[in-house]
Amino acid sequence: MTMKEKVTARFIRYVKIHTTSDPESSTYPSTSGQMGFMQLLAEELKSIGCTEVEIDKFGYLMATIPANTNKKLPVVGFIAHVDTSPDFSGENVQPHIIMNYDGNTISLKDGVVIDPAEFPEILQYKGQSIITADGTTLLGADDKAGVAEIVTAAEIIIKSAIRHGKIRLGFTPDEEIGKGTDHFDVKKFGADFAYTLDGGEIGELEFENFNAAGAKVVVHGRSVHPGAAKNKMINAALVAHRIISMLPAAERPENTEKYEGFFHLTDIKGNVEKTEISWIIRDHDFQKFEEKKKLLTEIVHQVNSEYGKIVAEIEITDQYFNMRQKIEPVMHIVELAKQAMLQAGVEPKVRAIRGGTDGARLSYEGLPCPNIFAGGHNFHGPFEFIPVQSMEKAVEVIVNIAYLACK
Repeated sequence: MTMKEKVTARFIRYVKIHTTSDPESSTYPSTSGQMGFMQLLAEELKSIGCTEVEIDKFGYLMATIPANTNKKLPVVGFIAHVDTSPDFSGENVQPHIIMNYDGNTISLKDGVVIDPAEFPEILQYKGQSIITADGTTLLGADDKAGVAEIVTAAEIIIKSAIRHGKIRLGFTPDEEIGKGTDHFDVKKFGADFAYTLDGGEIGELEFENFNAAGAKVVVHGRSVHPGAAKNKMINAALVAHRIISMLPAAERPENTEKYEGFFHLTDIKGNVEKTEISWIIRDHDFQKFEEKKKLLTEIVHQVNSEYGKIVAEIEITDQYFNMRQKIEPVMHIVELAKQAMLQAGVEPKVRAIRGGTDGARLSYEGLPCPNIFAGGHNFHGPFEFIPVQSMEKAVEVIVNIAYLACK
């Protein structure tokens, strides 16, 4: 079986396993399907020759590709997450391979169409083989493509004569619900630096991401019969609406790009008596990030002062920070990834992540961890697709990094 066939076969096999994470769960991993997948993956890693294969009680799987040289070399790590997003169904995924994509609209079930007019990026893969789901689920390239690529590269490295140092592999649960590194043991992993395979289109290389926080505002109203409400009623839903409207409309996700941050309203629920609002706050620039948190807090305080009492309570929780600060002192690991891509015939596309990865938090825990493309597009929904060639190139990049780290 060729590399192309192996990475594709692995990916298709992996996405059929239900591993959606659950934000409401209090267990680690949050769903049993993830642990089941980790157990299958552990056996596969043993079968290809990995050593020190171990799953801990929190569902983290680590393994080793032993060094085949006595030369003192840095320990390199590769990391991917096994869960899929709860934003869309990941159960009973039915992948389809479209051979020699012709550039036309792809029609799937339930009226789902991947139209180049809406998703023009797909046209760059004309003539290649593309994998989609059937329209009723997401595909799961985020991040089972990364998992398949790491395992395939590991098999190639182990079976080849490529000289390399010790390589560590890590597979994490619950990345999609923000818990991917809650119990990741950096010391046990033992890598000097690592790469997450959790990026998008071919060539992506990222070493900076959003600073991130979650904000929740609870508005306490006063419900009075509307016929006798004058000077008595406080409509919590309307107060919530006012708070939302006081934030700058230009700083919403749909109005921002590149390095522009935003306030993203993720949930609002309630009634006259009580209404809860939730946002995520994002910005690459730490000062602007702090200013965003301050602005929302000041808006809530202003509303409270107008009522002369506390009608709205705010809680802001930092989630992760921009890894750039931790990567800049070790930029040689970014250069190493660039060289590995060029050697594979891939043009590096250095970008800032408009989001976060496990690598962001790991970088702050002492494991510098840039992010490399896994090849997928349109994650977290039925429009997701991945070109087979992009997965092949990701495998090649991993192998090249292992080799170049010996230089």
